[in-house]
Amino acid sequence: MYRCPNVNDRPDPQQYDLPLKKTRPGAPRLAAKAAPETARPCATEFGSIALLLQGGGALGAYQAGVYERLLEAGIEPTWVAGISIGAINCALIAGNKVEDRVAKLREFWELVSPTDAFGIGDFWAQFAVTDDTRALINQWEAGRVLTTGVPGFFEPRVPPPYLPWVSSGTPSYYDATPLRATLERLVDFDRINAREMRFSVGAVNVRTANFAYLDTADDVICPEHVMASGALPPAFGAVEIDGEYYWDGGLVTNTPLDWVLSGRSKLDTLVWQVDLWSADGSLPKDLATVALRMKEVQFSSRTRAATDHFRESEKYRAAFNELLAKMPPELAGTPQAKMLAAASDQAVYNIVQLVYHSPTYEAQSKDFEFSRRTMLDHWRAGYDDASKTLSHPEVLRLPPQSKSPAVYDFLHPRHRPAVATADSTSIHSPIKEHTS
Repeated sequence: MYRCPNVNDRPDPQQYDLPLKKTRPGAPRLAAKAAPETARPCATEFGSIALLLQGGGALGAYQAGVYERLLEAGIEPTWVAGISIGAINCALIAGNKVEDRVAKLREFWELVSPTDAFGIGDFWAQFAVTDDTRALINQWEAGRVLTTGVPGFFEPRVPPPYLPWVSSGTPSYYDATPLRATLERLVDFDRINAREMRFSVGAVNVRTANFAYLDTADDVICPEHVMASGALPPAFGAVEIDGEYYWDGGLVTNTPLDWVLSGRSKLDTLVWQVDLWSADGSLPKDLATVALRMKEVQFSSRTRAATDHFRESEKYRAAFNELLAKMPPELAGTPQAKMLAAASDQAVYNIVQLVYHSPTYEAQSKDFEFSRRTMLDHWRAGYDDASKTLSHPEVLRLPPQSKSPAVYDFLHPRHRPAVATADSTSIHSPIKEHTS
């Protein structure tokens, strides 16, 4: 199990201009809502731009493609929040200079998606002209990950924990120690803690089952916090932080949408919600599709329902603000009216949803199929989906108060072409494939 450095060895919170009475450099805090966001320079009409990245393992390259396209369009988030692989991508974004972020994302994703050392998957990939062929290749690549791990991310435990004579050590199939070294090399945690961009990750307490967030509004972040957010059992062991152990936040909720929306800041907010699991699906027809649909149901986290709930609460706030304008001064000055007024700010919201829709050949192993070709496909899909969304200029405009929150999803459920053609790399490819 992994342990955060001793608190006495951690950076002084005063170095990062954090309020000492609120700052705890260790354990995630259990809180009902996020601290209000503070205004930061923003290149749009909005006062805050939040980028929310869901968990989904190998699918996370899709989020890197989305970010690259947003950056090209001059849309830089002021707040990044993620779960699991989304937390890693958030750390790579917040922990680097803006001009280095895409390069660091590329370096990470190329590291964890090596070419096939045996050449088997790479050789047969050139003949993948049907869904069935591509599915077989993907299954081969996923099986390779199960047996050998992922470079810079995790490796199998030796001896395996399921052997009857192995009774001690971390109860998990893989050792994620390599991820810590990768994070320390690719992420500047001093930059994250300097709060140039707000950063939030979520994890669940193993002992209490309570969901908790690490947030730079109140906390000093270290690599273990990011690792805790992605410690999905039984693959990975719990991460110890200040005497408590934490698992992947996706066990409770796989998107930080509720957390970000709870931070009532009176800032007009543009939310980019990038999900890796689609809530829409079809009835499974065999055990393989049952396993796939089960993951989609579990990890899509009912984000549509969260958005609907927020829309409903905004209606009540708008109604109270209309009523407040008509109140006589003696009624508007009562403690009850003031309390409701404080909770009914008139900020407006755009929530832009980009949901990855899997091609038909991707099976239940798609979140641990880390082959180079599939990673490139995911990255390219994110880039292209962001381009399609940005072609609708209304996503960058403030909605009228009566239409807030305005929710946009221009990526209707669909199946992409089953297999990329042999010259698919000639299409826009944000990452250049390397064979070395």
